[in-house]
Amino acid sequence: MAATDGKLRAGVVGAGVFGGFHASKYAAHPRAELVGVYDPDLERARALAGKHGARAYDNLARFIDACDAVTVASPAVHHFEAAAAALANKRHVLVEKPIASSVEEARELIALAASHGCVLQVGHQERFVFAAMGLFAVPDRPHRIVASRMGPPSERCLDVSVTLDLMVHDLDLAIALSGGAVTAVEGETDEGRFGHPDIARARLTFDNGCVAELSASRVHHERDRKMRIEYESGVLEIDFVAKTFENSTPYDLNPDFADDPSARDSLGANVNAFIASVLDGAPVAVPGIAGLRALDAARAVDGARTYGS
Repeated sequence: MAATDGKLRAGVVGAGVFGGFHASKYAAHPRAELVGVYDPDLERARALAGKHGARAYDNLARFIDACDAVTVASPAVHHFEAAAAALANKRHVLVEKPIASSVEEARELIALAASHGCVLQVGHQERFVFAAMGLFAVPDRPHRIVASRMGPPSERCLDVSVTLDLMVHDLDLAIALSGGAVTAVEGETDEGRFGHPDIARARLTFDNGCVAELSASRVHHERDRKMRIEYESGVLEIDFVAKTFENSTPYDLNPDFADDPSARDSLGANVNAFIASVLDGAPVAVPGIAGLRALDAARAVDGARTYGS
C-alpha cells in the first residue's frame, strides 16, 4: 500500500535524536513522504514534524492509520507496543535496535509480521558497513572474533543495559559472521546506573567452533570501537571510529569502504533498504529473526553474574 502518487507514506514513532534522523531520511527520499510523527509529548512531535511539513500525533492509532510504514525510534522499552500495533494493522515496520525488550516480545513481532505479510526490519546499521567492506562475501568463516565498543557517559538509552544499548551491535555482527548457532553464552556486568549495567563482557561459543569475546562500556573516557576477526588464513582488524582496517587475509576487501554511501550513512542505507523491501519486494536487509538472535544473546549476558558476585 502506498500513497496515490506512488510514494510510501512513512511515519516515525519517537521525536528524539534517532527519530529526527529517520524523519529526515524519509523527508528527503524521492520514493517516500513523511506524513507523521508520533510522540506522547505532542510538543516534541510538533517540533520534529514541523521541520518536514508532516503532521504531529499523540494518538498512536490515528498515527498508524495515516501511514503505510513506520520507523519505531522510541526508547527501547516502548519498541514492542508501537511495533506490535503497527504490524497488527498491516503496516510495515523498521524498528531500531534492540527489536524489543524481551525475547517473547520479539517472537510475537516476528509472528505478527508473518501473519500479516508485512516487512519487519531491525536497525542494526553496522551490517551496512560490513557490506560496504565486502565482509559478507568472504567465503570462509572466522574461528575467533574479539570486539570492544566503548563510549563516554551519556543520558541516552539509560532505560536498558549497555548490552542492549551498545554490545547488541557486535552480538549481531558476530552471529552474522560466524555462520553458526550460539550454543553457550558466558558474561558479566556491573551494577550500573539506575539498575542497568554500564559495563559488560561476554563470550559466545558457536556450534561450528567459532568463539566471540565482546566487551562494552558506556562510561569509558573516550569513544573506542574495534573488532578483530581471525581466520585460518589471516586476521582482519577494524577500527569503526576511524573507519579503517588492517588486513592480512587473502580476501579482497574494500579499503575505501568509508567512502561508500552505505558506510558513510549506514542509517540512511538502512532506511533505503527498508523502502526497497516495502515497495519492490527486495529481501529484508536485517530481518526480525536477526534482531531476535542478537536480543536473545544480549539477555543471556545480562542474566549472567555481576562483577564481584
